[in-house]
Amino acid sequence: MNLAAITSDLGLLTATVFLGMGVLLLMLLYATAGKDATRARNLNRRVSALRQRGQNPAAAAARATSIKKVEARSDIPGLEELARKFVPKRAILTERLARTGKSIALGTFALVCISTGAMVAGLLLVLFKFSLAICILGGIAVGIGLPHLVVGRMIAKRTRDFLAVFPEAIELIVRGIKSGLPVTEEIAIVGREMVDPVGHEFRRISDALRFGQNLDEALWDAARRLNIPDFNFFVISLSVQRETGGNLAETLENLAEILRRRRQMKLKIRAISSEARASGYIIGSLPFAVGCILFLIAPSYVTMLFTDPRGLAIVGAGLTLQAIGGLVMAKMVRFEI
Repeated sequence: MNLAAITSDLGLLTATVFLGMGVLLLMLLYATAGKDATRARNLNRRVSALRQRGQNPAAAAARATSIKKVEARSDIPGLEELARKFVPKRAILTERLARTGKSIALGTFALVCISTGAMVAGLLLVLFKFSLAICILGGIAVGIGLPHLVVGRMIAKRTRDFLAVFPEAIELIVRGIKSGLPVTEEIAIVGREMVDPVGHEFRRISDALRFGQNLDEALWDAARRLNIPDFNFFVISLSVQRETGGNLAETLENLAEILRRRRQMKLKIRAISSEARASGYIIGSLPFAVGCILFLIAPSYVTMLFTDPRGLAIVGAGLTLQAIGGLVMAKMVRFEI
């Protein structure tokens, strides 16, 4: 057996190992996800049963929310401990996962990153016949970048949903204050009446108040959890009014109007810059689209870029210039309001 055949067999074996690792990890994640969901349903059912003691069913249903404050943990033995030990900047990553509004454990997120990287490395080795070093580097890049991109999308969507109805929640508080109700009672009403994620966050604030936490601490905990400037304005307005006094209803009414106009300005800027963003997407995707077409037509012509050192230098320079151009265009259409 010649050297080329041996190298081909080793490459196929390595690709099979990578693909098998990715599939195995995804199957393990899927199996534990169902167990976590069942456990969460049982826990929520027990919490609802405890809440209904001494309350009528209508009041219990109106006030139903989570009173437990536990950090999401993976159900795979030892996985959470390994993730907490080896994942860098664990506290920042945990806060980022919590901002998605989903119960994503740190160990589960690490498992998704590892399985995604292993599958990508295997696919690159099988389909494109790249060298093992390039496949490993590509798997690491995609395994780390793609889950973080998905988490960022989830956070952005939850932030948009929050800001869409947050001014209405402030106006609901204003109407309650004008009718003589205290702020704490209005926060509970917002938690019952408004849709999630606004209702969910205000229910958490109301639960914290019922368990003895003062208003300022509960609001600032929510502000750190959300990390949304609009909500920070709301918290600062309440804190300043509690210290200095004044017409809180008028202050919050003006704040709601400012936040609504701020959101309208953001939407207007997005609409005006839509043509430039579309052009950027098209121009940025052209090199990759042309590369894929050339690979389908003449694979040997494209693979030289990844097998020859000069080709690797050209690819690296091109990706660097693409990244710089994308960052410049993103900066041009992004404004702080």
